[in-house]
Formats: sequence, C-alpha cells, structure tokens
Amino acid sequence: MRIISGKYGRRRFQVPTNITARPTTDMARENIFNVLGNWVDFEGLTALDLFSGTGAISFELLSRGCTQVTSVEKAATQYNFIRKVKEQLHDPNLIQVKGDALKFVETCGTKFDIIFADPPYDLPDFATIPELVLNSQMLKPDTIFVIEHSKAYDFSHLPHFYQHRIYGKVNFTIFRLDDPE
Repeated sequence: MRIISGKYGRRRFQVPTNITARPTTDMARENIFNVLGNWVDFEGLTALDLFSGTGAISFELLSRGCTQVTSVEKAATQYNFIRKVKEQLHDPNLIQVKGDALKFVETCGTKFDIIFADPPYDLPDFATIPELVLNSQMLKPDTIFVIEHSKAYDFSHLPHFYQHRIYGKVNFTIFRLDDPE
C-alpha cells in the first residue's frame, strides 16, 4: 500500500497476504483525491472511512491534513494492519472502530466533513448504503460523501448526487450536500 501525497506521501507499507479486502487502486485513489482536492482544503477537516480495508483512504486523508479520521473496519486482519501502520506513523489523529460499518452509520451522532465508503462489492445490502448514509446524523450542511462501487450501481437518482467518476474498473459516486452548482 502506498500513500500518494501529503505529509506521508510516497510511504509504502507491506499489506499482509491474508487480507481479504479489495483495496482501491493507487490510480483510482490518486484521481479521486485530485478531484476532492480541487473542492476542499483537507487541512482541519474531519473524515470517516467506512469499510476501511487496508486503511489506504484513512491514511491518505490524514496525510493530506485531516485533523481527525475515523476508520471503521470489522475484519480482524485488516483492523490490525491499520493499527500497525498507525503506530508506525505515530499519528494520534486516527480513531479506529472495530465493528460493522452499517451499524456504525445507524448509531453514530458525530458529524463529518468527508465520508468515504468502500464496501465489499458483493455485500448483500450494498445498494442501500448511500441512502443509509444520506439519512444519517453524520452529515453537516457541506459534507462530501463518496462511495466506491462497481459499474452495476447507479446512484444518480438519489438526493445530493453530484458526480459519477470512473477510473478503470473503479466507480465513484460523489454526493455534495452544499450543491455548489
């Protein structure tokens, strides 16, 4: 895993071979962060990384200046890998939550500037995740919510839909609550 930019940019971490997550490709991650970086200054923002997997999104958010990133992951191998990288970086701004991301969304009252979700593509309730997040208590008036998904999904009919981006086989749907247009 490689952190692309920011204070930890170009750092690499060896991902254990027994991780079952499907990490976002470096190319897709770099491109979506370039898009987001044109809209926001990450410095001082709070972020949520649901279905964290290897933690690549969490660490990219931290590296670019988010003051607090909450990483939610239930798989022990992935959770432990994220903890190990956090310890190597000595970054106290990562808050780890070991648990089910959908239950976290239902119960969380903390509000975030950026929410990123990268659920397993074969998750049975995958199609309900955007509405669950958009109807949660975690949104500020200007929250940006990004969900990574396969081409099988189209979320353009949902409220606050802003853009759909494709990088190779990776699809991102972006929701903006402030609707800048």
